[in-house]
Amino acid sequence: MSAAPRPVKIAPSILSADYARLAEGVAAAEAAGADWIHVDVMDGQFVPNLTIGPPVVKALRRVTTLPLDVHLMIQTPERLIPAFADAGADGITVHQEACVHLHRVVQQIRELGVRPGVTINPATSLVTLDEILPYVDLVLLMTVNPGFGGQSYIPSSTAKVARFAATLHQRGLSHVDIEVDGGISPATAGEVTAAGATVLVAGAAIFNGTGSVADNIAALRLAAAPPPTLV
Repeated sequence: MSAAPRPVKIAPSILSADYARLAEGVAAAEAAGADWIHVDVMDGQFVPNLTIGPPVVKALRRVTTLPLDVHLMIQTPERLIPAFADAGADGITVHQEACVHLHRVVQQIRELGVRPGVTINPATSLVTLDEILPYVDLVLLMTVNPGFGGQSYIPSSTAKVARFAATLHQRGLSHVDIEVDGGISPATAGEVTAAGATVLVAGAAIFNGTGSVADNIAALRLAAAPPPTLV
Protein backbone atom coordinates (compact mmCIF):
# COMPACT_ATOMS: atom_id res chain seq x y z
CA MET A 1 0.00 0.00 0.00
CA SER A 2 1.43 3.39 -0.98
CA ALA A 3 1.73 6.13 1.62
CA ALA A 4 -0.92 8.82 1.73
CA PRO A 5 0.17 12.07 0.07
CA ARG A 6 1.38 14.80 2.41
CA PRO A 7 -0.84 17.86 2.87
CA VAL A 8 0.26 20.59 0.52
CA LYS A 9 1.71 23.70 2.17
CA ILE A 10 0.76 27.18 0.94
CA ALA A 11 3.54 29.78 1.12
CA PRO A 12 2.34 33.27 0.18
CA SER A 13 5.13 35.33 -1.36
CA ILE A 14 5.45 38.85 -0.02
CA LEU A 15 6.97 39.89 -3.37
CA SER A 16 3.43 40.72 -4.50
CA ALA A 17 2.25 42.22 -1.21
CA ASP A 18 1.89 45.94 -0.49
CA TYR A 19 5.23 46.79 1.11
CA ALA A 20 3.73 49.84 2.80
CA ARG A 21 1.37 47.48 4.65
CA LEU A 22 3.52 44.39 4.82
CA ALA A 23 2.70 43.44 8.41
CA GLU A 24 -1.02 43.59 7.60
CA GLY A 25 -0.59 41.40 4.54
CA VAL A 26 1.37 38.79 6.47
CA ALA A 27 -1.17 38.85 9.30
CA ALA A 28 -3.98 38.31 6.81
CA ALA A 29 -2.13 35.35 5.29
CA GLU A 30 -1.53 33.82 8.70
CA ALA A 31 -5.17 34.27 9.71
CA ALA A 32 -6.23 32.66 6.43
CA GLY A 33 -4.30 29.48 7.18
CA ALA A 34 -1.08 29.97 5.24
CA ASP A 35 1.62 27.50 6.22
CA TRP A 36 4.77 29.52 5.51
CA ILE A 37 5.65 33.06 4.47
CA HIS A 38 7.90 33.09 1.40
CA VAL A 39 10.49 35.88 1.25
CA ASP A 40 12.12 36.55 -2.13
CA VAL A 41 15.53 38.20 -1.81
CA MET A 42 17.03 39.59 -5.04
CA ASP A 43 20.33 41.39 -5.52
CA GLY A 44 20.01 42.96 -8.98
CA GLN A 45 22.89 40.78 -10.20
CA PHE A 46 21.84 37.14 -10.15
CA VAL A 47 18.38 38.33 -11.18
CA PRO A 48 17.36 41.66 -12.77
CA ASN A 49 15.59 43.04 -9.72
CA LEU A 50 16.44 44.32 -6.25
CA THR A 51 14.24 43.62 -3.24
CA ILE A 52 14.96 43.29 0.47
CA GLY A 53 17.57 42.31 3.04
CA PRO A 54 17.85 40.90 6.56
CA PRO A 55 16.20 43.91 8.29
CA VAL A 56 12.88 43.11 6.61
CA VAL A 57 13.12 39.46 7.66
CA LYS A 58 13.84 40.62 11.21
CA ALA A 59 10.77 42.87 11.10
CA LEU A 60 8.61 40.02 9.77
CA ARG A 61 9.85 37.74 12.54
CA ARG A 62 8.28 40.11 15.06
CA VAL A 63 4.83 40.04 13.46
CA THR A 64 4.27 36.38 12.57
CA THR A 65 4.70 32.95 14.10
CA LEU A 66 4.73 31.27 10.68
CA PRO A 67 7.98 29.82 9.33
CA LEU A 68 9.86 32.33 7.19
CA ASP A 69 10.93 30.63 3.96
CA VAL A 70 13.76 32.79 2.60
CA HIS A 71 14.69 32.33 -1.06
CA LEU A 72 18.06 33.90 -1.85
CA MET A 73 18.27 34.86 -5.52
CA ILE A 74 21.71 36.36 -5.01
CA GLN A 75 25.32 35.80 -6.00
CA THR A 76 27.67 34.30 -3.37
CA PRO A 77 24.85 33.79 -0.85
CA GLU A 78 27.26 32.52 1.79
CA ARG A 79 28.13 36.14 2.55
CA LEU A 80 24.65 36.92 3.82
CA ILE A 81 23.36 33.59 5.10
CA PRO A 82 24.44 34.30 8.73
CA ALA A 83 22.61 37.64 8.68
CA PHE A 84 19.38 36.08 7.40
CA ALA A 85 19.63 33.25 9.92
CA ASP A 86 20.19 35.75 12.72
CA ALA A 87 17.21 37.80 11.49
CA GLY A 88 14.88 34.83 12.01
CA ALA A 89 14.74 32.80 8.81
CA ASP A 90 13.44 29.29 9.40
CA GLY A 91 14.49 28.05 5.98
CA ILE A 92 17.06 29.39 3.54
CA THR A 93 17.13 28.27 -0.09
CA VAL A 94 20.05 29.05 -2.38
CA HIS A 95 20.44 28.66 -6.12
CA GLN A 96 22.58 25.85 -7.44
CA GLU A 97 23.61 28.22 -10.24
CA ALA A 98 24.91 30.81 -7.75
CA CYS A 99 27.07 28.54 -5.58
CA VAL A 100 30.55 27.41 -6.54
CA HIS A 101 30.74 25.21 -3.43
CA LEU A 102 27.13 24.18 -2.98
CA HIS A 103 27.72 21.45 -0.39
CA ARG A 104 29.67 23.87 1.79
CA VAL A 105 26.87 26.44 1.58
CA VAL A 106 24.23 23.86 2.49
CA GLN A 107 26.34 22.79 5.48
CA GLN A 108 26.65 26.43 6.52
CA ILE A 109 22.86 26.83 6.55
CA ARG A 110 22.28 23.67 8.60
CA GLU A 111 25.02 24.52 11.10
CA LEU A 112 23.18 27.79 11.77
CA GLY A 113 20.09 25.79 12.78
CA VAL A 114 18.13 26.67 9.64
CA ARG A 115 16.44 24.31 7.15
CA PRO A 116 18.58 24.16 4.00
CA GLY A 117 17.10 24.18 0.53
CA VAL A 118 18.41 24.34 -3.02
CA THR A 119 16.69 25.76 -6.09
CA ILE A 120 17.22 25.54 -9.83
CA ASN A 121 16.02 27.70 -12.71
CA PRO A 122 13.65 26.38 -15.40
CA ALA A 123 16.43 25.60 -17.90
CA THR A 124 18.71 23.92 -15.35
CA SER A 125 18.72 20.13 -15.45
CA LEU A 126 17.59 18.04 -12.50
CA VAL A 127 20.86 16.13 -12.86
CA THR A 128 22.70 19.07 -11.26
CA LEU A 129 20.97 18.20 -7.97
CA ASP A 130 22.03 14.55 -7.84
CA GLU A 131 24.92 14.94 -5.40
CA ILE A 132 23.31 17.46 -3.04
CA LEU A 133 19.94 15.75 -2.49
CA PRO A 134 20.94 13.77 0.63
CA TYR A 135 21.91 16.99 2.39
CA VAL A 136 18.85 19.20 1.89
CA ASP A 137 15.32 19.29 3.30
CA LEU A 138 13.75 21.10 0.35
CA VAL A 139 14.24 21.60 -3.37
CA LEU A 140 12.62 24.56 -5.07
CA LEU A 141 11.88 24.12 -8.76
CA MET A 142 11.39 27.50 -10.40
CA THR A 143 8.40 27.40 -12.72
CA VAL A 144 9.18 30.83 -14.21
CA ASN A 145 12.48 32.58 -14.80
CA PRO A 146 13.32 34.25 -11.48
CA GLY A 147 13.40 37.99 -10.97
CA PHE A 148 9.84 39.28 -11.23
CA GLY A 149 6.43 38.44 -9.84
CA GLY A 150 3.28 37.90 -11.87
CA GLN A 151 4.82 35.80 -14.65
CA SER A 152 3.04 32.98 -16.47
CA TYR A 153 3.70 29.38 -15.51
CA ILE A 154 6.04 27.49 -17.86
CA PRO A 155 3.97 24.45 -18.95
CA SER A 156 6.90 22.04 -19.23
CA SER A 157 7.48 22.50 -15.49
CA THR A 158 4.80 19.96 -14.64
CA ALA A 159 6.70 17.08 -16.24
CA LYS A 160 9.89 18.27 -14.53
CA VAL A 161 8.19 18.16 -11.12
CA ALA A 162 6.91 14.65 -11.85
CA ARG A 163 10.37 13.43 -12.88
CA PHE A 164 11.89 14.90 -9.75
CA ALA A 165 9.24 13.36 -7.48
CA ALA A 166 9.99 9.98 -9.04
CA THR A 167 13.71 10.49 -8.42
CA LEU A 168 13.13 11.28 -4.75
CA HIS A 169 10.96 8.19 -4.36
CA GLN A 170 13.51 5.94 -6.07
CA ARG A 171 16.30 7.24 -3.85
CA GLY A 172 14.34 6.96 -0.61
CA LEU A 173 14.26 10.73 -0.17
CA SER A 174 10.51 11.29 -0.24
CA HIS A 175 10.79 13.39 2.95
CA VAL A 176 12.40 16.19 0.89
CA ASP A 177 9.83 18.87 0.11
CA ILE A 178 9.29 19.83 -3.53
CA GLU A 179 8.52 23.54 -3.65
CA VAL A 180 7.34 25.29 -6.81
CA ASP A 181 7.46 29.02 -7.43
CA GLY A 182 6.20 31.01 -10.41
CA GLY A 183 2.79 31.33 -12.01
CA ILE A 184 1.16 29.26 -9.27
CA SER A 185 -2.58 29.95 -9.14
CA PRO A 186 -5.83 27.97 -8.91
CA ALA A 187 -5.37 27.26 -12.63
CA THR A 188 -1.99 25.54 -12.14
CA ALA A 189 -2.02 24.33 -8.52
CA GLY A 190 -3.82 21.08 -9.29
CA GLU A 191 -1.39 19.87 -11.92
CA VAL A 192 1.77 20.63 -9.95
CA THR A 193 0.49 18.97 -6.79
CA ALA A 194 -0.67 15.95 -8.79
CA ALA A 195 2.87 15.82 -10.20
CA GLY A 196 4.33 15.75 -6.69
CA ALA A 197 4.81 19.32 -5.44
CA THR A 198 4.37 19.65 -1.67
CA VAL A 199 4.86 23.42 -1.20
CA LEU A 200 3.18 26.03 -3.38
CA VAL A 201 4.61 29.56 -3.48
CA ALA A 202 2.09 32.09 -4.74
CA GLY A 203 2.35 35.86 -4.83
CA ALA A 204 0.07 37.49 -7.40
CA ALA A 205 -2.56 34.79 -6.89
CA ILE A 206 -2.85 35.76 -3.20
CA PHE A 207 -1.90 39.45 -2.94
CA ASN A 208 -3.74 40.82 -5.96
CA GLY A 209 -6.29 43.39 -4.78
CA THR A 210 -9.12 41.63 -6.59
CA GLY A 211 -10.01 39.16 -3.86
CA SER A 212 -9.32 38.92 -0.16
CA VAL A 213 -6.19 37.13 0.96
CA ALA A 214 -8.39 34.61 2.75
CA ASP A 215 -10.52 33.89 -0.32
CA ASN A 216 -7.46 33.62 -2.54
CA ILE A 217 -5.69 31.17 -0.23
CA ALA A 218 -8.87 29.12 0.08
CA ALA A 219 -9.19 28.95 -3.72
CA LEU A 220 -5.58 27.87 -4.06
CA ARG A 221 -5.92 25.20 -1.40
CA LEU A 222 -9.10 23.88 -2.99
CA ALA A 223 -7.42 23.67 -6.39
CA ALA A 224 -4.45 21.85 -4.88
CA ALA A 225 -6.57 19.26 -3.06
CA PRO A 226 -6.50 15.75 -4.54
CA PRO A 227 -9.75 14.60 -6.16
CA PRO A 228 -12.02 12.53 -3.92
CA THR A 229 -11.42 8.80 -3.96
CA LEU A 230 -14.27 6.82 -5.46
CA VAL A 231 -15.42 3.89 -3.32
